[in-house]
Amino acid sequence: MAAVVNTRALFACRRLVSSSRFSGFFSASSKPCGLQALCRNLNITSSCSGEDKVTVHFINRDNEKLTAVGKIGDSLLDVVINNNLDIDGYGACEGTLACSTCHVIFEEHIFKQLDPITDEEMDMLDLAYGLTEQSRLGCQVCLTKKMNGMTVRVPEAVADVRQAVDVGKSS
Repeated sequence: MAAVVNTRALFACRRLVSSSRFSGFFSASSKPCGLQALCRNLNITSSCSGEDKVTVHFINRDNEKLTAVGKIGDSLLDVVINNNLDIDGYGACEGTLACSTCHVIFEEHIFKQLDPITDEEMDMLDLAYGLTEQSRLGCQVCLTKKMNGMTVRVPEAVADVRQAVDVGKSS
């Protein structure tokens, strides 16, 4: 019965987001996983079988390999949050495309399979340290079955304004 309730709640969440009241909340370029992040924040989830899970390996800033499991359709930010991975500062804006702290670098064969990058994501990536040809923001990349077992690298440095020094403040 719980799975039925969760599925109904997910559909209700979709209707809510698509209603005129929230029409300006999501841009036309919003990824489908953005909706799932909203539903997650509202504590609405759908059931997921073992077949719908994807294993992702993260190489963190300390060059440690962290392995996590996510559901198909989850963003990489969702995977980090849901698995409580220790990646300092990752996802500071909680997936709202207001920072580049979830910058990750993909393997070339996986990168070629990703959806095209949006202008909004490209603007945020311009602020990221260690930018490469295979860079994307983890909050904008949703898991697919083809990504099972992939490895993504977190750059050694991060552009996080929360860590910036206030140079105008006298000591």
